[in-house]
Amino acid sequence: MDDYDVDVILQQALDRLTVLADVNSALAGTTEVLEGLRRVARIVARRLGDWCAVDLLSDQSRIERIRVTRTDTGPQPQEELAFLSGPPESAAGPLARVLRGAGPLLLGGTDLTADARDSWDAGQGHLITGASSAIVAPMRARREVLGALTVSRSGDHPPFTEQDLPLIDDLAHRVGLAVDNARLHHETQRIAERLQRSLLPELPHASHLKMAARYAPSHATAEVGGDWYDSFVLPTGHTTLIIGDVTGHDLRAAVTMSQLRNMLRGIASDRQEPPDKILHRLDVAQHSLYPTVTATCIYAIVRGPEGGPWEFDYAAAGHPPPLLVTSEGDTRYLTGGRSHLLGADTSLSRTSATESLPAQSTLLLYTDGLIERPGESVDHGLTRLRQHAAALARETPDTFCDELLTGLAADSTDDVALLALRLPPAAHPGTVRRTV
Repeated sequence: MDDYDVDVILQQALDRLTVLADVNSALAGTTEVLEGLRRVARIVARRLGDWCAVDLLSDQSRIERIRVTRTDTGPQPQEELAFLSGPPESAAGPLARVLRGAGPLLLGGTDLTADARDSWDAGQGHLITGASSAIVAPMRARREVLGALTVSRSGDHPPFTEQDLPLIDDLAHRVGLAVDNARLHHETQRIAERLQRSLLPELPHASHLKMAARYAPSHATAEVGGDWYDSFVLPTGHTTLIIGDVTGHDLRAAVTMSQLRNMLRGIASDRQEPPDKILHRLDVAQHSLYPTVTATCIYAIVRGPEGGPWEFDYAAAGHPPPLLVTSEGDTRYLTGGRSHLLGADTSLSRTSATESLPAQSTLLLYTDGLIERPGESVDHGLTRLRQHAAALARETPDTFCDELLTGLAADSTDDVALLALRLPPAAHPGTVRRTV
């Protein structure tokens, strides 16, 4: 073997490693299955063949196909997304065989003709009619075939040989693993969200107080979190508003969140005390039962008859301040009653604060995922929230929460919990007020 042959072999090996590295980068750059497959098809069509198709089997026994064709007239390949039924039992062509577990298959000559007894096989054969060679490889993960990768060459390009099979098979295997991981990620997200929502309570039904609450899981992680909201009616008839966030993003944080919420419910129902005293009792209980846990929380009580006036007694343990939005769109943060977070030091004192709530105003409690962004100051996030909330001042509490999540939480890297309260109109002079 002369130096030229050695150089050719080394160059081919380098080209193969480069293709594998490019495909790995393309798959790692997204958790969206179809987008990852598009990227792979572009790379394979540009680097290894003239035409590439990725066929992905779905749960409904149908195929999602991404097909990319390299063109000589421009730098951008032609792309197509199609949906077709899975192969029937009568199909025995190369793609049907690979989807059933065969392969990788090297096709050439009569293998590339469209003639077939089964109409499904004939339809797939038409796709590669005119090619000089093709390879069909199964995309596998955990001993299951998830789809197939097909690459073809035509024209002056040298046909595929047996030596190309390991590379295409390796690529298909990597794609299969990426598809499987993405599906597992999304399924874990759905399970985590269902678990989190099952731990959150229903809001009380008060005829004159309108409330809405929302929970949105992080878009960047499949793990459950410790964000929670709560509201219930005390034995006195007053309504509580609670929002909190247990440190951590795992199952332990979610379970601890549920336990803290239940402890706070019991303490508040049993002890008719100001919010700072209630949070202190919760802190003592938390230190005894969960000494390594820290959390933020706002515990508040809304007091007043149906026609007003209304007062808001609250205490904040390391939590972002509530936002008050008047019906005219004026906004301000309620910054009183602030103290250290839960789990820090039970010997430190806490304080409460009282605010008057205007008629038809909206009170918003939220967790930090709504305002915090990496590399951005919290003040900037608070300003952004005020601006969005002011524009929603006269929307219903449900729309108010939904629009805030859409506008502010779409790119959040943390869970978000919201609790919004709308006060009724003020009573007219002479109206009989009922105390709630």
